[in-house]
Amino acid sequence: MNYDDIDFTFYPSTTVNPQRLIADQVQFYNDNGYLTGIRVFDEERAGANREYFDGLLERVLASGADNYSISGAHLKYGGIFDLVTDPKLLDVVEDILGPNFIAAGAHYFCKLPQDGKAVSWHQDASYWGFSPAKALRAWLAIDDVDTRNACMQIVPGSHLHGHLPFRESDPSENNLLNQTVEDVEEYGSQPVDIELKAGEISIHSSLVLHGSRPNTSDRRRGGIAITYLPADVRGLSGSNQRGIICRGEDPDGHWANSPRPEDA
Repeated sequence: MNYDDIDFTFYPSTTVNPQRLIADQVQFYNDNGYLTGIRVFDEERAGANREYFDGLLERVLASGADNYSISGAHLKYGGIFDLVTDPKLLDVVEDILGPNFIAAGAHYFCKLPQDGKAVSWHQDASYWGFSPAKALRAWLAIDDVDTRNACMQIVPGSHLHGHLPFRESDPSENNLLNQTVEDVEEYGSQPVDIELKAGEISIHSSLVLHGSRPNTSDRRRGGIAITYLPADVRGLSGSNQRGIICRGEDPDGHWANSPRPEDA
């Protein structure tokens, strides 16, 4: 990826009259790069989300793939497309991104019990190839997620420092990805734990530093991370083919806007 082609500036939300959030939450997102503990689905719907994921995970594992391979899922599975475009989720996203926005990724991050994988400190924008880096990620808890089963951690304020230097991850880190940002305390406040109940979401800027430890518990840690971005963002190197219009318009027709997949 040619990072010179990407604008890594943080563009704060300009929403004045949010409908699902409150103005203080929008300001907190602008200042800190994230929000957490937002209840989107009730217990019944959270249970249905988990049941769907259990069945999908069983199918994927039976095919020979692993528990981290359910990515680009909004273009493969109708059930994920429906989740990504659910109005209860989109209402929250619209309060940050505005009326015209795209979904351009959906990836289940499923750490099984005693899973040895970590996710080292990184910025999503360093991987995605979208410019400018206005994207956010909504992380929907499928299971209850806490410090014991390796919840995500975020460095508040780190989104204000642009693209941060990183090194290639060392094999000893057992990193699920391949980049590691060091000395994260230089870029913001002390890391915070993003604990969520099933059916709740957190959202974070694609520029904020985050990661997670290995799951050493006997409980699964499952969640789906959904990438949303304003329609005026450009997808580089064909990444626009992953985008579907969630709300409003794509005036330039830049995003592929594939139809709902038939696979359940």
